[in-house]
Amino acid sequence: MNYSSELNNPIFKTIQLASDELNYPTYVVGGWVRDLLLDRRQEKTDIDFVCIGSGIKLAEKVSSLLGNKATFKVFKNFGTAMIHYKGEDYEFVGARKESYRSDSRKPIVEDGTLEDDQNRRDFTINAMAIQLNANSYGTLIDPFNGKEDLKNKIIRTPLNPDITYSDDPLRMMRAVRFATQLDFSIEEQSLKSITDNTERLSIISQERITEELNKIILSTTPSKGFKLLFNTQLLHQFFPLMCKLQGVELIGKYGHKDNFYHTLEVLDNISKNTNNLWLRWAAILHDIAKPQTKKYEEGHGWTFHAHEFFGGKLVPKIFRELKLPLNEKMKYVQKLVTLHLRPIILAKDIVTDSAIRRLLFDAADDIDDLMTLCDADITSKNEKKVKKYLKNFQLVRRKLKEVEEKDHIRNFQPPVDGKEIMDLFSIKAGREIGILKNAIKDAILDGTVKNDKEEALVFIIKKAKELNLQPVK
Repeated sequence: MNYSSELNNPIFKTIQLASDELNYPTYVVGGWVRDLLLDRRQEKTDIDFVCIGSGIKLAEKVSSLLGNKATFKVFKNFGTAMIHYKGEDYEFVGARKESYRSDSRKPIVEDGTLEDDQNRRDFTINAMAIQLNANSYGTLIDPFNGKEDLKNKIIRTPLNPDITYSDDPLRMMRAVRFATQLDFSIEEQSLKSITDNTERLSIISQERITEELNKIILSTTPSKGFKLLFNTQLLHQFFPLMCKLQGVELIGKYGHKDNFYHTLEVLDNISKNTNNLWLRWAAILHDIAKPQTKKYEEGHGWTFHAHEFFGGKLVPKIFRELKLPLNEKMKYVQKLVTLHLRPIILAKDIVTDSAIRRLLFDAADDIDDLMTLCDADITSKNEKKVKKYLKNFQLVRRKLKEVEEKDHIRNFQPPVDGKEIMDLFSIKAGREIGILKNAIKDAILDGTVKNDKEEALVFIIKKAKELNLQPVK
């Protein structure tokens, strides 16, 4: 079948001219071909080209034909070159064959044929190539029936999966990622091979593993990927803390829900409403401390007291271990994990303005994301119960809006700062400043004092008497 009608990107014609001039058989390969056949368009695409010859020479020639609008970069260590042109990246490499040592995923690379290059690909759906030379322009070369696997929605390795996964164990994570993103199944022999080779993941850097994990998390139904990771034992290799959520303990008539599968439900729920990776991470970690806080109370059942606070404290450790960013993203996830029960408690009780003010103060600009997480956390199969919770959450949302409009608590700073307190009482920085600042903050959040400078000063002068402080006249 000829695909020339689909190859209407002008750069393909430029590559054809350069290839024919150099007498290099040249092919577009990998993900672009897969997505072309799936009719799956991505906003930004990195396109890979393989030639029988020097990929660097070919890229150099293409770059000169494109002119000064293209930027050209060589990666000598990898024998590749990159052209950036009109917002797209194009990578060029000579066809090669690879062999691996048991203790490294870095291959020994030699020049090879197109067949060698296709043999080294991770999956049949990524091993297809389309020729770009004039005499065979648009011809699909598909030695492993990748097109058929696309049609049947199957992830399969071109060669023996034990060799493919042992050579480069990151491919096991990629298999799960593609199965999740594309909603495909991993072929039976390949799935067994992943289970048999999970410990090989230890030679892969955590950064590379987490890169694939984040792509799974950002897919439409991330629970599919996590179930595959768990069932193959891949998840146990790099995130054992999450695996501990799995399981149900029963004493007498009292059991608790399986917190692993509950977490996956929450993750899927939230994924319907946001593409924010870090909000999805908050869903993954919201109950992470339940195993360590689980306790059986006679006559009452299972409790997980303070799991939100312990969970919040675990977030920096988890981010460090998974090589996630230790910056504002981590603090954001930590905040949401720590606060995730607060709106739920408010939804159960009579909602007071004071409780709403404190929630607004603590959540600040992340209040809407917190409420999105709480909505996702409702996984009960009891429709009546779900309706009741959702109705109560609407009440909490209304109160949040009313109190915010009235009291402007979100991101609020006390109307009297530390320097003003020092000047008012002619004192130096010390514990008294902190006591007075906290007192005025609490008074405003409790609603006994308005968020107003004049009222705040009156309150502070009165409170300062308890500390034997008098304002300077």
